[in-house]
Amino acid sequence: MPASASAAKAARGEPQVDRLRSESVPGEVAVGIYLPPGYGATPGKRYPLLLLLHGGDGSERDLARFAPVIDQAIGDGRTPPLVVAMPSARRSLYMDYRDGSERWETFMVSELLPHLHATLDVSPARKDTLVGGWSMGGLGALRLAFKHPEIFSAVAALEPAIEPALTWDAIGPRVKFWRSDDIYRRVFGAPVDTAFWAANNPATIAHRDPRRLIDLGVYLDVGDQDLLYLNQGVEFLHRVLFDAGVAHEYRLVQGGEHVGPSLSPRLADALGFIGRRLDPPAWIDATVLATRAVMDEKKRAAGLPVEIVDPRRIRGS
Repeated sequence: MPASASAAKAARGEPQVDRLRSESVPGEVAVGIYLPPGYGATPGKRYPLLLLLHGGDGSERDLARFAPVIDQAIGDGRTPPLVVAMPSARRSLYMDYRDGSERWETFMVSELLPHLHATLDVSPARKDTLVGGWSMGGLGALRLAFKHPEIFSAVAALEPAIEPALTWDAIGPRVKFWRSDDIYRRVFGAPVDTAFWAANNPATIAHRDPRRLIDLGVYLDVGDQDLLYLNQGVEFLHRVLFDAGVAHEYRLVQGGEHVGPSLSPRLADALGFIGRRLDPPAWIDATVLATRAVMDEKKRAAGLPVEIVDPRRIRGS
């Protein structure tokens, strides 16, 4: 049964901590839980669920840092009230390790989500299940969503720690100076299993079968001054999606850095994207339709094809 009674006693908008014993990963996993204002006040109400994944060296405690941003986004109407869960995943890259010693992807999908569905007033529907994160968490969020688009309806990745490559051999020194060979070997095998790496690389997943992502909302955000050169990796993924015609939002934030005060307002913007996925705005009105009709006639006159409008695809691709 959902824990509405106990949750209703908690301070609104303040993270709580749950602890899980897992069959997939060693030890106990702490999970920060954000409950929105009004949680538990309406019997039977089910909220959307956002898995928000912390960066490297972070933990569930990072949720407290961003709880005021979530409060404000809900208060301003950027996003509907939603529950946010942040598991403490250490420096796992949110991966199932090649040797099977730690299985963080399995934990998220097969243990954490069912636990949250059983203990919180959250909707299990795909349309209400979202994932996001920053840095290592942005990488993990993209991987989870790209590998499981049947579970997640949208992903929002800020400063995702992704490589600008489709193959292992194409990774260069601008990546390896901050992601050591020790981490690669621990996660992907020693020596690195290059096929396993590719099967878990967001850009490669998108490149191999972009059709799987056509119904997935994708939001990418990176600063153009990123100290880890992650703007290169995110731009690379953007081009993979763009060239495949997969609709997505991409923000190269002028002056943005990997750390620092820019992350809070950028998270607010990402929550705005989440809000638009949960409650699509009425942007296509009579004026838009009439203007489209005029432009369609001009296209026909110029010998151009008139495309069927599909918001899941980039026009002209």
